[in-house]
Amino acid sequence: MNKDTMCVQGAYEPKSGDPRVLPLMQSTTYYYESLEEMAHLFDVPKDGHIYSRISNPTVECYEKKIAMLEGGTACMAVSSGMAATLNTVLNVCKAGDNIVSMSTIYGGSYNLFKSTLPKLGITCRFVNDDMTDEEIKANIDENTKLFFGETIANPAMVVFDFDRISKICKEEKLLLVVDNTLATPILVRPFEHGANIVVHSTTKYMDGHATAVGGAIVDGGNFEYRDNPRYVDFVTPDESYHGINYVDEGEGGLYSFVLKARMQGMRDYGTSVSPFNAYITNLGMETLHLRMERHSSNALALAKELEKHPMVAWVNYAGLESNKYHERAVKYFKGGFSGMVVFGIKGGRENAEKFINNLHLFKNVTHIADVRSCVLHPASTTHRQLSSEDLVKAGIDEGLVRLSVGIEDEKDIIEDIIGALNNI
Repeated sequence: MNKDTMCVQGAYEPKSGDPRVLPLMQSTTYYYESLEEMAHLFDVPKDGHIYSRISNPTVECYEKKIAMLEGGTACMAVSSGMAATLNTVLNVCKAGDNIVSMSTIYGGSYNLFKSTLPKLGITCRFVNDDMTDEEIKANIDENTKLFFGETIANPAMVVFDFDRISKICKEEKLLLVVDNTLATPILVRPFEHGANIVVHSTTKYMDGHATAVGGAIVDGGNFEYRDNPRYVDFVTPDESYHGINYVDEGEGGLYSFVLKARMQGMRDYGTSVSPFNAYITNLGMETLHLRMERHSSNALALAKELEKHPMVAWVNYAGLESNKYHERAVKYFKGGFSGMVVFGIKGGRENAEKFINNLHLFKNVTHIADVRSCVLHPASTTHRQLSSEDLVKAGIDEGLVRLSVGIEDEKDIIEDIIGALNNI
């Protein structure tokens, strides 16, 4: 299937007499006739469903669709995008380990890496796009377990340099984890550019309607864990599952990361997504390909208008030919550049507040990437925990405004933004 068809009909194949639409299996438990059947599933949960914290038929189908869209081998749905990031880190890290991350990432992820994980003995070394390869490599040591970045940094809008970073990770035999939330697999498939694990906040474009919080971890099945001292847990028998070896059980590494995350992480942390949220998000995904096209075209039209306005200090959107990352984005993106536009207002925080108060169509909410247009001032909200120094590292200034451009009429979108700027 092409991606458009996957969105509509991927993963679920009804049999004669079955519901045409993926049904909602709102059940916590599952019946088995024999004790032997159930005992086997406690040893190998991948062979069936025991309890909906671990897996569920509706969730399983939803996971398969996400894996198909990304071109991955397996997927584990979780309760939120933050849960996806946390479970990914804890799947490979223990106290004394570290990770390396781009500094220009979502504020919640930055805070997790800088403030919360160190309480568990896991530290993060932040790097940026302006560093040389040698400077980045200097942050990697024998206890480094993954490199983390975003396809499009939120809200700094830095486009991830897949070719460069994946080369470094391959040389270091290090897992490359990419958050693909803002691009979605419709526009970019990170596995095609060297990523090993992809994470999502499915709350955003995948759901598309601001109705269901969720996240996902997708396995690329393209990493060699054997003979790699960083990942001995994947080849060491897991005594909590009667000696299972995750590389062997995951068909030689084909889906070992997600298998381990489910059998250890999901079992012990319980960050499961509800069957209802999986059902709702799957419905949203049926129009993902159409929505991403409209989000992208509306965002590009608005960005071009913002470039002309005297109250605008700068515009950051990869679709603009004038953009610093345009050439890089053209290399990786297909069919558009997503729906988020970031710009700076002259006059800083005071005028940003006036601008937001003058809007009508765009609503001031702590959300992005659904069908409705919305606006946010990150320095006052999502990144308010960051110090002035950390804001600079994250590529955020006091006048930065983030616009999540919806799928409304292009003319109405532009009129609302320009009108609000004119009224400052």
